[in-house]
Amino acid sequence: MSSETAEVHGRCEPAFESLRRALADILDTGREVGAALAVYVGKQSVVDLWAGHTDSARTRPWDEDTIVNLYSVGKAVTAVCALRLVESGALDLDSPVSRYWPEFAQAGKKHLPVRYLLTHQAGLPAVFRELPNGAVLQWEVMTEALATQEPWWKPGEGHGYHVNTYGFLIGEVVRRVTGKSLGTYLRDEIAGPAGIDFFIGFGPELDARCADVTPALPGPDAERRRVPEGNLATLTGLSRMRAGAYRNPPNLSGQGVINTREWRAAEVPSTNGHGNARAIARLYTALATDGELDGVRILSPATLEMAIAEQVYEEDLVLQRPTRFGLGFQLAMRERPLGPNPRSFGHFGAGGSLGFADPDAQVAFAYAMNQGREGWQHKHVRNLIDRVYEAL
Repeated sequence: MSSETAEVHGRCEPAFESLRRALADILDTGREVGAALAVYVGKQSVVDLWAGHTDSARTRPWDEDTIVNLYSVGKAVTAVCALRLVESGALDLDSPVSRYWPEFAQAGKKHLPVRYLLTHQAGLPAVFRELPNGAVLQWEVMTEALATQEPWWKPGEGHGYHVNTYGFLIGEVVRRVTGKSLGTYLRDEIAGPAGIDFFIGFGPELDARCADVTPALPGPDAERRRVPEGNLATLTGLSRMRAGAYRNPPNLSGQGVINTREWRAAEVPSTNGHGNARAIARLYTALATDGELDGVRILSPATLEMAIAEQVYEEDLVLQRPTRFGLGFQLAMRERPLGPNPRSFGHFGAGGSLGFADPDAQVAFAYAMNQGREGWQHKHVRNLIDRVYEAL
């Protein structure tokens, strides 16, 4: 914790000046090492701020173009890629996954529809067979394991957060339909044309811009307390599923590899998307308005309306708390609001990173950081959201 007031860089409209002070307070109290915040109203940037450092030793300042691993924020970006294919007619939500990925028909999954991949109803949050260390960096190892995996519950009759498998499942369908990996499709069709600074898999040319992810601070609602401990082989049933969702293979969630060149080069769409707050807010401002960004169509309003309709809202079989999803997006819910309006949608990432859109207020919000706090109730992030709406 610094004894000096953190210097916050960037710009914000006068009405939003309280957010500069709030971001400084977050750094001053040691809740983050480095962080960035971006807000759009309509298509106007009203907040673009950053502060702190990109390393735990606090020797490298966070700057305007710093990018960082945003964890599950990338799940919504992955969903946008799939939904574009739905919009074009190349992908049918109610067709079996096996129509596009024939090997997926194994183990009773022949008729499992694409929709269930996006709604976390597929019953595939974990692989039962123990996978070797490093498998998370090998696309075909992961997708072959998921193709042979029997669902942990009857698909469609429950839902459980596909913490790390979601990106491999959606990504393989995108690859089979387009011939491009998810990261390549994102770069070629969305991020490149629209100038969105978000990457799933990238080369060493961007390493100098990357903030190191530092170990998260403990939180009172830490998710890991719900994850069974012990040797995976000794666990059975749902306990094995919940443990495997986070640690089969052992570095599935990035443990031990998070800041390496190998991790950054790999495509792990659920978990290793890298970007900054500005990039995520720019994407969401298109989704909060007319679906376009600088002349590039991201998603049509009609597709988006379909995507943010509630699909599931009940106890999550993996997280053991309520979750609410549309098609790939987390939806606002009583337990975890995204501002005051009920139609807000987006996605959190581990530690408190967040991107969301509020189509009623035409607000897009994004927060990025390199430490964060374990758990799922991030009060300092909620405080930032509250200040945005107070300023409107």
